[in-house]
Amino acid sequence: MDEVEVASNAIKRDEQAFIQLMQLHKEDLYRTAFAFLKNEHDAVEAMQEVTFRAFEKIHTVKKPNYMKTWLIRIMMNYCQDQLKKKKRFISNEVLQEIGGYSVDSTMELEEAIASLSSDEQQLIFLKYFQNTKIKEIAEIKKIPEGTVKSRLHTALKSLRSFLAEKGDVDHV
Repeated sequence: MDEVEVASNAIKRDEQAFIQLMQLHKEDLYRTAFAFLKNEHDAVEAMQEVTFRAFEKIHTVKKPNYMKTWLIRIMMNYCQDQLKKKKRFISNEVLQEIGGYSVDSTMELEEAIASLSSDEQQLIFLKYFQNTKIKEIAEIKKIPEGTVKSRLHTALKSLRSFLAEKGDVDHV
């Protein structure tokens, strides 16, 4: 059975198909959760909550071939809610992966990330921590690929500018 067929059966409330569907996407969902929450316990908790939410709402999915996109969107929304509650942001080493930045303290990094809009934070997470392709990001966010590229460019420019103003960039 291919992925679309499994998704179609899951939409029809076939519990075995739903389990199989979640198995197919568990790694992507976990990576998304971990990239946002930076904590194994929180990521596992997010997996459980998103599995529950997806099971409750799977009958509302209209296009089974976009199931992965739908699941990741649920995960991103859940993680954003959790971050708002806990006000936690990405670590210094993760930001270095984006462009070789180095900041003096986690507080400065949190301040830099907090300066981005929620949308920009999501794009950064998807592109640089989840290694999601531009095309997939466009599908997840329901915007054109060119818009994704433009917004990513703007977000990185904002980060560089913010850190440069603080004097916290080793190189820009």
